[in-house]
Amino acid sequence: MLYSMTRTFALLMLLMLLTACGGQATPAATPESPTAEAPAVDAPAETAGAAESGAAAGQRTFVIVPEASKATYLADEEFFAGALDKLGIAAGVADVVGSTQEIEGQLQLNLDDLSAPLGENTFTVKMNTFTTDQNNRDKWIRENGPRFNDYPLATFTATSVEGAPAAYTEGDEVSFQLVGDLTIREITQPATFDVTASLSGDTLNGVATTRLKMSDFGIDPPNFANTLTVADEFGIEMQIVAKAQ
Repeated sequence: MLYSMTRTFALLMLLMLLTACGGQATPAATPESPTAEAPAVDAPAETAGAAESGAAAGQRTFVIVPEASKATYLADEEFFAGALDKLGIAAGVADVVGSTQEIEGQLQLNLDDLSAPLGENTFTVKMNTFTTDQNNRDKWIRENGPRFNDYPLATFTATSVEGAPAAYTEGDEVSFQLVGDLTIREITQPATFDVTASLSGDTLNGVATTRLKMSDFGIDPPNFANTLTVADEFGIEMQIVAKAQ
């Protein structure tokens, strides 16, 4: 009997509650709808984050080791008969090679896709530290002519890679072109380096070469009557050893 009275009391209370709400109990469930929509807002951000992480997964930074690297310029000189009296050099054509290890910079590559956009890739060479087999020549290009003491730094900033394979396998030697801007004596010109490189562990070894003209950078090719002339076109070669960071 006690159970029957309790059940009857409960039913009465329920009827009173429904009457008081005026039949509006159903809309009370609406606060739950924002909870159902929340995952749809967060999902795209998580997907984008995962995509960005995957895109950068193959990118590595290699910093040049100066003591193991070298920058070289190659020029053609022609000496006349008077050179023997003035410089102690016999007449004829000679290849001039000037080199320095004062080279710094870094290369950022995506090894999963070498054709992907580059990161920060800038190299600098101290041109007033170039040395050849003639001290007089070295002194002249630093203090006269090109005046490398006044404009000591040459800077190359790479902007893209061309002709590289889609992917890289460690130990393979690959060839590609590094395209960018070269600044000498505060004059910037486009330049393309032909590169051959290979990766072993954390060490990148490469050789980059290009041909340029002195006159494109405001340098008058040396021309001394009865002594020597220097060709306008010259070459640059960079032998690079870089370590992964």
